Amino acid sequence: MALERAADRALQRDGFRGRIDKRQAILQAAWTVFSRDGYSHATIEAIAMEARVAKTTIYNHFGDKETLLRHAVAADAERVAARNIAAIERLVPDRTRLRAALEELGYQLLRCHCDEQSWQLRRILVAEVGRLPDLLDIADQRAMSRIVGVLADRFARLTIAGLLTTGDPLLAAEQFSALLNGPADARSRLGTRRISDRELHALARDAVSTFLQAFGPPAREA
Repeated sequence: MALERAADRALQRDGFRGRIDKRQAILQAAWTVFSRDGYSHATIEAIAMEARVAKTTIYNHFGDKETLLRHAVAADAERVAARNIAAIERLVPDRTRLRAALEELGYQLLRCHCDEQSWQLRRILVAEVGRLPDLLDIADQRAMSRIVGVLADRFARLTIAGLLTTGDPLLAAEQFSALLNGPADARSRLGTRRISDRELHALARDAVSTFLQAFGPPAREA
């Protein structure tokens, strides 16, 4: 009996793992199709073919195309957030190389902002926000607010260490992001032009210079 129960548990565990793997395959396929064809022209048939599953499997997991889009946006936003947060978490208080550390962070954040996956997410949000405004809330909760929040936490630590003067670390994080992303959007022509590494480094240096003029260390530490 004990062996039978163990076998039953193994079968249930494998079935659960298979269901999770299939769900992930559907989400990845959906993102590929939505990004390539746009939401309006994307079909469940095309997504099923990309995921190598039956259409009924997609309906069983997600119900309809709108719900699938919401889940696909959430999954992609989380991937975008993970890359940005990993870069931010490498920023540590070090008064001997504050500018260099901020420039490296700016460069890494710009790489994330300008990669194709991030642009695909923003294109879908812009294209569908009029019809499905809750997509912005999903992307904000899964990515944008999380990224700025982690950056604000790092800036708070630098402020406590006397390396920045941020009365409001969240405001400083928002403005640091704007200094990076605004010029990058303009230079890339909203993602239609590739920005070279040299340009990304220059944008990061310029953003950090402006940022430190506003939020740099006290005069005695400068």
